[in-house]
Amino acid sequence: MTSTSRYLVAACAAACLIFGAGCEYLRQDMANQPKNRPLSPSPFFEDGRSERPLVENTVARGSLANDELFVPKDSNNFPLPVNLELLERGEERYKIFCSPCHGLQGDGNGMVAMRGMKSPPTYHQDRLRQAPNGYFYDNITNGFGQMLGYSAQIPPRDRWAIVAYIRALQLSRNAKAADLPAELREKLNQSVPSGEKPGSTKDSTGGGS
Repeated sequence: MTSTSRYLVAACAAACLIFGAGCEYLRQDMANQPKNRPLSPSPFFEDGRSERPLVENTVARGSLANDELFVPKDSNNFPLPVNLELLERGEERYKIFCSPCHGLQGDGNGMVAMRGMKSPPTYHQDRLRQAPNGYFYDNITNGFGQMLGYSAQIPPRDRWAIVAYIRALQLSRNAKAADLPAELREKLNQSVPSGEKPGSTKDSTGGGS
């Protein structure tokens, strides 16, 4: 190897070291930023934690309900008067947002479930018939399981309208004849075939209830 060749090789090696060090510096400057990832250790604080406890007498952002129609998840209160207008609005919103999965009758046999997605539980089971109103409102707001929250798509009043309509669906399969107005009980008695008790209903499997 001639002296010229050795000089070129040495010059290339030096250039690679210089530019390589510069690239490494830039890369580390982008990748190793002066920040802490969640729950990573930090030598900056005495306790060695990057996550800091809440400042005393403060409230974390998002921990307070910011709508006037909010009720706790375990509450059975209903903050709106339930009337025909609210039920009709709930039926409309339910068919748009809920029926694709939960089905028109609330039995979990919506078109999405029929096409392979896991079926949601039927609203007519004892657990959900006995669930408080706040439970349904919370699920619509924040989601549950595979269901995402609908707080961005459905305003609070419409969420309660949907809850009212769900209750109406549940009542439609579990209403007692004694709870009906007198004129409806009379029509029911006239339509009952001979041999059956007034007010008896049949479920989807053909059994009496």
